Amino acid sequence: MHLLKVIYGALVALLLLPLAACADDSRLVIKSQNGEHAFTVEVVDTPEGHARGLMFRQSLAPDAGMLFDFKQSREVSFWMQNTFIPLDMLFITHDGVIARIHVNARPHDTTSIPSGEPVEFVLEVPGGRTVELGIAAGDKVEHPRIADGGN
Repeated sequence: MHLLKVIYGALVALLLLPLAACADDSRLVIKSQNGEHAFTVEVVDTPEGHARGLMFRQSLAPDAGMLFDFKQSREVSFWMQNTFIPLDMLFITHDGVIARIHVNARPHDTTSIPSGEPVEFVLEVPGGRTVELGIAAGDKVEHPRIADGGN
């Protein structure tokens, strides 16, 4: 009987493991007053990834972005050194609420762009895109890495 429980437990684990691996880190959705806006994102969660970000990129599709995961809430700041394209920076709290948006950060500008409060995530998207889509502070972000999915 004990052996059957062990075998059953192993089979359940093997069946559930692929489901856990299926969480798609590349899909992010922002729920705003005028609907849902989907983005395909690259996730960076290492100090090296945070430092490099979107530097040296020559273009970014309108529905693409980079999600910085700091793995804990803290104040952060960004700059645009070695960044060739304008970006909107969305500063996001641990529970998926957009706390602040910096619109159209200028390429190559070394001026610090602070979060203004502790955040766990920052999303960079093409400059002006948040205005085009009507995305604003207070909107919710859904992504597998965000604790409650923005709900």
